[in-house]
Amino acid sequence: MNIEGNINLNQVTQRIKAAIMHIQHHDDIDRFKKLGVDVYIGKGKLRSAHHVWINDEETIFGKRIVISTGSRPFVPQIDGLEKVNYLTNETIFNIDFVPKKLLVIGGGPIGIELAQAMARLGSEVIVIERSNEILQQEDEEIVQLVKKQLMRELTIYTNASIQKIIATENNKKIAVIHTQDREIEMEVTDILIASGRVPNTDTIDLDRAGVQYDNKGHIIVNEYLQTNVPTIYAIGDVNGKFPFTHVAGMEGKLVVQNAVLGLKRKINYSNVPWVTFTHPEIFHIGLTEQQARQQHDHIHIFKTPLSTVDRFVADFQTEGMVKIITDKKGYIIGAHAVGQNAGDWMQEVVFAKQFGKKIGQLSHVIHPYPTHVAAVQHTADLYWREKLFRGWIPKLVKQYIRLFR
Repeated sequence: MNIEGNINLNQVTQRIKAAIMHIQHHDDIDRFKKLGVDVYIGKGKLRSAHHVWINDEETIFGKRIVISTGSRPFVPQIDGLEKVNYLTNETIFNIDFVPKKLLVIGGGPIGIELAQAMARLGSEVIVIERSNEILQQEDEEIVQLVKKQLMRELTIYTNASIQKIIATENNKKIAVIHTQDREIEMEVTDILIASGRVPNTDTIDLDRAGVQYDNKGHIIVNEYLQTNVPTIYAIGDVNGKFPFTHVAGMEGKLVVQNAVLGLKRKINYSNVPWVTFTHPEIFHIGLTEQQARQQHDHIHIFKTPLSTVDRFVADFQTEGMVKIITDKKGYIIGAHAVGQNAGDWMQEVVFAKQFGKKIGQLSHVIHPYPTHVAAVQHTADLYWREKLFRGWIPKLVKQYIRLFR
């Protein structure tokens, strides 16, 4: 069966906006007002450890203050970039056309996710990454696996940089790209900036309140999410810990307990998972293999290719793997996966790691058949297989069988 069709980008964007509107309903101003929250609309600046100035007009008092002003796309200094129109992850969803040839500056999660999405909508996409590899935060083996799929859809240059952007008369752009061995002049129709994000802290007068921040503008906090000013807290992208919505939500819950209830709840980032929404998805929690080898003398690595898991075979989605890293006692210190919806079926590992379970315990969980989570169980089974066939246990088993058969 062969099906062909055309992309209706207007309907695509309308569907995206409808989903956003539905989600934003939970953050509606009227909802907060009904809950008894006073809501002020405008620009806020710190005046002291207890005062915020709204729109340069009104000062409000707070016994404690929580800063959660988020972040915005970082726009690098590139000669000529200011003379052309460019897209960011915040504006690309407003376009009503599919870019014919899209240059993506940045090979991190945002850049790669959007690059693949636009390629599947019909764009020719080129990704430029300054470092020696895309997706720098991920396990090297995992990156190489997912990169095989990405290279079928994208053109990726690593160890490369944009030296200049030249606007042409036909509304196109010429990018001058430096790679390790040559200079390339490439004509493109559109440019997407995906070079990271910068915290929204430069306009809120942190210095006036004495709040300390680093050279990138991130507010420095302790394990209780307090700044150096004890009455001021900072959560979300502004503190530079983990720039994820789910982490900001976790920090929000904790800061309420500390700032409002007076508790001393500490935050632990070692159990924070994340997902890169490429196809296939990339799941990550804890240490990569490279980090684990640096931090631990002895580690064990257990891997399962999805081609050995019946549900993935039935779905014709066998491209991917599960990789779980443990210390010498079997406690999970890192877990990674590539596969369709990996962010969903790897959640069992998040629970196990957070609550200090050994990998072998995941082997004993009963799952319906056939389901994707069997990939996790198969990986945990390898722990027992290693136990049974290495060291002193095989000798003991042989003696036991000899005595009782």
